[in-house]
Amino acid sequence: MANNPYFADATTIASVNAVTVLLNSGYLEIYNGAQPTDANTAIGSQTLLSNGLRFSSTAFGAATASGSAGSKVVTATANSITTDTSAAATGTASWFRAYKSDGTTVVMDGSVGTAGCDLNLNTTSIVSGGTVAVTSFTITQSE
Repeated sequence: MANNPYFADATTIASVNAVTVLLNSGYLEIYNGAQPTDANTAIGSQTLLSNGLRFSSTAFGAATASGSAGSKVVTATANSITTDTSAAATGTASWFRAYKSDGTTVVMDGSVGTAGCDLNLNTTSIVSGGTVAVTSFTITQSE
């Protein structure tokens, strides 16, 4: 028997909104090195490049569905994220980890690049003491 679950728009929207609420007043850290296997895996030898990025008290706007049957996605776009005015280290950004407002509870990880990644920056070259800014961040989930 096939395994073909399909979720209603409202179900996937509720799921994405539940994740984004966890990031209210949360933190976004950017690292170099290999992204861990999943968000439950402890950080190893990766270098923390930026830890001054913070989500707004309402981190994301309401999620919305788009697309047609079989290829629908639900997307939530972050509200403003505080700029890190003094990067922690020099290196090439390759992945991020996002935390709840307590700064310790992990919500999610994702890839970092300049295009086609979970988090796209204008450059992946981060310099210690430099500025790191995120101008747009979205979470997209297939239905």
